[in-house]
Amino acid sequence: MARKKHSSVDEEAQIDMTPMLDIVFIMLIFFIVTTSFVKPSGLDYNKPPAAQATKKPSANIFIGVSKTGVIMMENRQVDIERVTANVERMLAEAPEASVLIQADKEAQHGIVVKVLDQVKAAGIDKIAVSAGND
Repeated sequence: MARKKHSSVDEEAQIDMTPMLDIVFIMLIFFIVTTSFVKPSGLDYNKPPAAQATKKPSANIFIGVSKTGVIMMENRQVDIERVTANVERMLAEAPEASVLIQADKEAQHGIVVKVLDQVKAAGIDKIAVSAGND
């Protein structure tokens, strides 16, 4: 009888790693080539040390106008006739103050203009108006 030859050593299945390594190296080259090495442009300057730096106190006066016409200053409701007096009081505390009028985008523009006039009557020239959703 014919006898089948069996190999005494079991053959182990092996995965060829060469194609995977090729793909990894190709990806590495791709990422190196596509990365941009751009030096950020700008001016070089020397900042003063913290001991010499001076910080100005925040001198902003915020006035809010809601869509219903309510005027808010310092987290309290103010009548339109009292805006000038309140701004003058705040201006006495911070002479370099500027005013930010933050009005709801649906607020009546007539009220915002009246507030603007009251602020100008108080003697402030630096005024900004912001329209947004309050």
